[in-house]
Amino acid sequence: MAKFKKERKGQEQINTSALPDIIFMLLFFFMVTTVLREQDILVEQKIPQSTQLQKLQNKTLISYIFIGKPKNTGLYGSEPRVQANDVLIGTGEIVQWVNQERDKLAEADRGSITISMKVDKDVKMGPISDVQTELRNADARKVLYASIGKIYED
Repeated sequence: MAKFKKERKGQEQINTSALPDIIFMLLFFFMVTTVLREQDILVEQKIPQSTQLQKLQNKTLISYIFIGKPKNTGLYGSEPRVQANDVLIGTGEIVQWVNQERDKLAEADRGSITISMKVDKDVKMGPISDVQTELRNADARKVLYASIGKIYED
């Protein structure tokens, strides 16, 4: 009788020629979808502390206004200024800015726009009142004041 020999098969190789393409597609995907920083803050920000904070649920409906002394005092002076979307604006331009921010939202969400004010703790109440008045004129009724939590020492 003849002997039957088992043929030994080598391990099958996985084709890796498409692997660099897949890696570069993933790299480009993450580069396109990642937001590193939305705004450059042009005013000083020392946010006051508070004892009661509430976390926001839907951050897509929030637009931010920063109020504080400009970092570049040689160019902008030392009086408190209002910053919205990487630009220093005057209080008279707030209504126009709110309308532009509303236009960016979906039609169903335009009525629930929320303005978050990040105000430097050294700013007097006068400029803040002016901004509040302009926000009322723009029919932006939901206003938040940003703060940081107070650290309790035992």
